[in-house]
Amino acid sequence: METFFRQAQVEFLAAITSLKQLDTWLQDHRSEHGLAMVGRSNVGKSSLINTMFGKKTAKVSNTPGRTQSINVFKFQESPESPVYYLYDLPGYGHAEVSKKMRKEWDLLLGCFFENLPPQVLLLNIQDARHPFQKNDQEFLSWLMNFPQVSCYLCLNKYDKLKKQKDRAGLEKILKTQIMQYPQYKLIFKVSAETQAGLAPLHQAITQFLEKENLA
Repeated sequence: METFFRQAQVEFLAAITSLKQLDTWLQDHRSEHGLAMVGRSNVGKSSLINTMFGKKTAKVSNTPGRTQSINVFKFQESPESPVYYLYDLPGYGHAEVSKKMRKEWDLLLGCFFENLPPQVLLLNIQDARHPFQKNDQEFLSWLMNFPQVSCYLCLNKYDKLKKQKDRAGLEKILKTQIMQYPQYKLIFKVSAETQAGLAPLHQAITQFLEKENLA
């Protein structure tokens, strides 16, 4: 399964910045299958995308809120294989951007999730060291308005939890929080830096895409 992502042919298609542009795209691709990735700023979303696909697909920046559009890519294993779409979504909880830009992003993401077809999987990326921050909880509560969205939780930077007590603390948090957010179907602990835990994540995503593609 990991080989599929490593060898996938990835092509950038569009940077969606307006509601009109997004509405047109979703109308034209309502039956398409894919993967959307979203998370709080600075959780390593872009690094994870690049590690998964084995190339510089997403731009990596130290500046929160750098992704200012819904960046759309297509990927497939070979020219004869099914085409899937990757949506790199703007990070939420970006304190360093203006209120005007934040409002525009909120409107854009609201339209995206309201019209997102069920055959697109959402991967919510959080920092394993600081999961379920206020911004994460606000996003997840808001996501409950869109029950058609299938969502996996991906805890990135898990390798930074060096001590057993830190990992035990994460498990305790998960037990108390997961009950509040039934939209999570699966949970993964990974590291974009060391690539630890990516194989099970790749397998689950591939199974979702293939299952939906046969439905």
